[in-house]
Order: sequence, then structure tokens, then C-alpha cells
Amino acid sequence: MAIALVLVTATASMPLLRYPVPSVIVRIAYEIEQRGVVYSWGGGHGSDPGPSKGTCQGYRGKTRPCPAATTRGLDCSGFTRWVYARAFGLDVLGPGTTDAHVRRMRRVGSAVPGDLVFFGKITKNTVKTHHVGIYLGHGKMMNAPETGASVRVDDISRKKDFAGFYRY
Repeated sequence: MAIALVLVTATASMPLLRYPVPSVIVRIAYEIEQRGVVYSWGGGHGSDPGPSKGTCQGYRGKTRPCPAATTRGLDCSGFTRWVYARAFGLDVLGPGTTDAHVRRMRRVGSAVPGDLVFFGKITKNTVKTHHVGIYLGHGKMMNAPETGASVRVDDISRKKDFAGFYRY
């Protein structure tokens, strides 16, 4: 009995899978969507994942003047970073941009809910992405789409330059 208790205690804190069950990632994405978190260019890239004030550096949005420096929220990569950090229990994507995030992942031919969907141009020599979302299945993704919007579900086909599905 004592040995069984030691084994249960020792293994209870160990992750069983390297990759969380995809439904966990999707569930966390929906939980964040329900919070009504707004888009903020550069938001979510602080030292810890989660909503933060953004930056106007590099901002090219239509809304003028740039609202990011005074808006607490998430941009697309800040959103995926926060979801993955909560699902994996640590900041696996880090504070970088979509280009930095895609480099930490592997491309998959057949996506499952919870994978990331990137937009832009990705070749053996070039990584220049401009958007990322969390694949939900059936051609849908959860994403932080643009200034003035909150985290939401969109059709993948709504964005141009589909670059592929990626898995951590």
C-alpha cells in the first residue's frame, strides 16, 4: 500500500503527454474568447503570456491614432502564446512574433483542432508571416483578428496567404 501511494504521488505531477489533448487547447481558446479580450497590436508579448498594453511601433492598422499603447489586450501571436502557455503549463512559444513562433513548430499536412494556422510566406529559406490562429476544425479558427475587434472565431478562408498548419 505504501509503495502504491508513493508511485501515485510521484507520477501525479508528471505530464502524461508532450502535447496536450487538442480539446484542452480549444477549450482554453474558447474560455479566452468568452472574456471579450480586445485586440491590441503587440499585446500579449510581455515577460509573461496574457493581455498587456501593446505598442505603436510597427503599427499599420486603419484606426488612427494608434490605440495599442493605451489598450490592454492581445494581438494574434499574443493570443496563441497565452493559450499554449496555459495548455502546456509553460511559455512554449515565447514573446516573439508569428515568425519566431512558427520556427518553434513543425508543419503538418493534416491539421487537428488545437494546431496553429499561419498566414504569410513560409519556404525553406523564408519565413514572413503576418497572422496566426488556433485551428478549431471544419475550416474555422479562433484568432485576435484586428484593431477594434475582440478574440473571435473566423473562417480560415477569410484571411489571404494561407501558409499552413503547424504543431508544437
